[in-house]
Amino acid sequence: MSNLVADHLVLLDHLRSILVAVGEAEQVPEESHALFLERFDELRAQLPVEPVESQYLGQDLLCQVIQRYPQIAHLVPRDLLWFFGGDCLHYMPDDELELYQALEERRYEAELNDEPFDWNQEKQLLALSTQDSKH
Repeated sequence: MSNLVADHLVLLDHLRSILVAVGEAEQVPEESHALFLERFDELRAQLPVEPVESQYLGQDLLCQVIQRYPQIAHLVPRDLLWFFGGDCLHYMPDDELELYQALEERRYEAELNDEPFDWNQEKQLLALSTQDSKH
């Protein structure tokens, strides 16, 4: 399993814990919430085994999180929206999309040159340099 998939599994686990908390706070219909969590768990199980095939399920579920649970939409990890892509990208502002596009380009360059690449570290560096250029 790649580091990228492993990182996203951690983010999915984090998002699931938020969803469970929302359910426990009884802010959603219990039955449909339980079914939604089951589908979420299917994605969690499928991602490490079939990362490409799980993309559509991931897109569908993340979009549903934002639509069904607008109160936690701001807590959805941005990396997950980017990773699953497709309709998820509609929930990211242009400046965020540009940041992630730049990250992908850096990652690709690092791979071409057999250089190590730390996604989270690069993301922080890019975010800082973007903030600096705005001030």
